[in-house]
Amino acid sequence: MQAVILVGGEGTRLRPLTSTIPKPVVPLVDRPFIAFMIEWLRRHGIEDVIMSCGFLATSVRNVLGDGSAFGIRLRFVEEPDPRGTAGALKFAESMLDERFLLLNGDVLTDIDLTAQIAQHERTGARATLALVGVEDPTAYGLVRLTPEHAVEEFVEKPSSDQLEGAGDAWTAGRAVGERPLHTYTNLISAGAYVLERDVLDLVPAERNVSIEREVWPRLIGSGLYGFPSESYWLDIGTPERYLKGTFDIIEGNVHTAVRERLGGDFMALAPDVQVEGRAIPPAVLDSGVRVAAGAHVGSLVVLGQGVTVGAGSTVERAVIMNGTEIGQGCTLRDCIVAAGCRIGEGTQITDGAVLGEGVTIGAHNIVSRGARIFPGVTLPDGALRFS
Repeated sequence: MQAVILVGGEGTRLRPLTSTIPKPVVPLVDRPFIAFMIEWLRRHGIEDVIMSCGFLATSVRNVLGDGSAFGIRLRFVEEPDPRGTAGALKFAESMLDERFLLLNGDVLTDIDLTAQIAQHERTGARATLALVGVEDPTAYGLVRLTPEHAVEEFVEKPSSDQLEGAGDAWTAGRAVGERPLHTYTNLISAGAYVLERDVLDLVPAERNVSIEREVWPRLIGSGLYGFPSESYWLDIGTPERYLKGTFDIIEGNVHTAVRERLGGDFMALAPDVQVEGRAIPPAVLDSGVRVAAGAHVGSLVVLGQGVTVGAGSTVERAVIMNGTEIGQGCTLRDCIVAAGCRIGEGTQITDGAVLGEGVTIGAHNIVSRGARIFPGVTLPDGALRFS
């Protein structure tokens, strides 16, 4: 079976991380983000993957190659212009089999695709949508199912008032107003679909088409099913979710190959790492990392290749990418620092701040409150005091 992964977006919500690197190959723990999706597919026997690209497609191809490193066949198609989720799929039509998977490339998940495909076959569906539950349904478009898992309706971002009392109905088996029990839901689309090729007949060629808004509604009552799952699922499209995804990977909350590397103590140290200070798990310290005396790294830390942490510095709940140098007496907490940055002594980078590639921050700065510093910027000593 084959899969199509949609990776055409520019990753604007993840800037400045995506200002110089395409979103699919932004590092996540110890590999390009999209590698987690490819490895997930491979675990479920998918060996033919088509990457539908738009922004910086050549850069994605240069990093991933032909897929042989992952044990798959990897091919690329490049949209001539943005065509939406269905339009991008239509553009790849000539490469598709009679049945295939369509996947949103922004997602970190371990949904059981094998079980989803089995349900698709069992029900004779034309399309089967993986669904996951969320705590706050008001932030999403919801999917209502019949007891047989056929999709009955899509509900666009319901208000709290609309859902008031629904929890009691789920528990007690009562109706709310005129609606029966099964119509209330906290299920949203997880961006993983099993499709029959004839679904493409509903997609006009050479224009922007949304599969969510223009195709799925036409399939209600005509072979559209949902596959509810309690598996891990996260859209990592923002810095906050990028950090959450990182922490969930190194804590083992989502099934990935990184878990095997971490071992029983949840600490992955490359053979040449030098730690004169203290490293607290869970953490990943890559090749060439140096942690000076009196420095404290962890828990929930990823240090990329060649990162140096100066004496007396603290790094917690943070991702520090390749080649970054952290001076003495610094505090980095709840932040992301891209590759090749220089951080002067006594500087604090906290509370959701993000530094782009090659940023230089002088001594005794405070960068906080979600500040984003774009690639190549240089700030002198004491220039910022976001306290």
